[in-house]
Amino acid sequence: MSTSLFTPVRAGRMALGHRIVMAPLTRLRATVPGSLPNALIAEYYGQRASPGGLIIAEATAISVAGSYGPRAPGIHTAAQTEAWQAVTAAIHARGGKAVLQLWHVGRISHASMRAHGERTEGPSAIAPAGTFANAQGEQVPFEVPRVIETAEIPALVAAYVRAAENAVLAGFDGVEIHAANGYLLESFMQSRSNQRTDAYGGVIENRARLPLEVTRAIAAAIGADRTGIRLSPHGRANDSGEADPMPLYSHVVRELGTLGLAYLHLIEPRASGAGQREVDHQDVPSAAALFRPLWQGALIAAGNFTAESAAAMVAAGHADAIAFGRYFISNPDLPERIRRGIAFRPYDRKTFYSAGPVGFTDYTPVA
Repeated sequence: MSTSLFTPVRAGRMALGHRIVMAPLTRLRATVPGSLPNALIAEYYGQRASPGGLIIAEATAISVAGSYGPRAPGIHTAAQTEAWQAVTAAIHARGGKAVLQLWHVGRISHASMRAHGERTEGPSAIAPAGTFANAQGEQVPFEVPRVIETAEIPALVAAYVRAAENAVLAGFDGVEIHAANGYLLESFMQSRSNQRTDAYGGVIENRARLPLEVTRAIAAAIGADRTGIRLSPHGRANDSGEADPMPLYSHVVRELGTLGLAYLHLIEPRASGAGQREVDHQDVPSAAALFRPLWQGALIAAGNFTAESAAAMVAAGHADAIAFGRYFISNPDLPERIRRGIAFRPYDRKTFYSAGPVGFTDYTPVA
């Protein structure tokens, strides 16, 4: 096993002791009402923390309008902010670093999941293709989202900033802006979901405007060296996808590169949609390898990595760190397993979004 994964690296103001990152993973274990992180969630993250290791905590709603549903945590109330403090304390107690992923789901939810039956919202009145599991567990067509008006954009940006500031108050070392997987910011970027005619639609510069405004505003509020962002340039999750992603994402990455961010987090195309099903696209390019020449800062790659392919990616210089998702669920001691060459324990997809400790905190580390 290459030692490339076990050398120090910096991601903004965070000094990491190794290069194995826990990717953000939606688990739907928050306390209802309130969408509050709880003691079980703190235990879960504490189990997976390691000295110098980076944990990117699960996608967390910046507002009620941006929430997936009540069992997904939020970071827009004082109670939520206070509740996250137990999670960051658990991670820091084991020497880890903690980042919170900021989430606005956009059109990827359903009115039945909302406290007052609010419609989803997005850049245009275009429903995603496919179906969604509503609050009753039934597969129903996606809804046509309410269009976010131009005059509402400043308040939307401000909600992201408040969420970032709350994350810092909660003890997080930084935040990651979720601009991937078909959620709000990516839906603004991509032409299939954005058919606006104002300053936020049309040409690439306009479609990229909102995620860049959000990133600049958060960087100004909490520090660029505490701000990361996640993109999925070749993604197909949640009916996303740009016919030719290179012009759009090359522009976005170049603009982000002027901000001095803590890191750029790229999802490899072979993993697109992995949250819903097993995916392993063949003969597709590496996002990290494609965009590395455009990015001078720390770069994290994610998507169906093995210990061997992760080490090879870092050794080749295409990425500075590798994020593991599903295998971090079933292997809370994943860095140690990789260090010792121990096989990964398989995960159980049926427990990804269930309630309680089963498939969540009941995985034991190796002796």
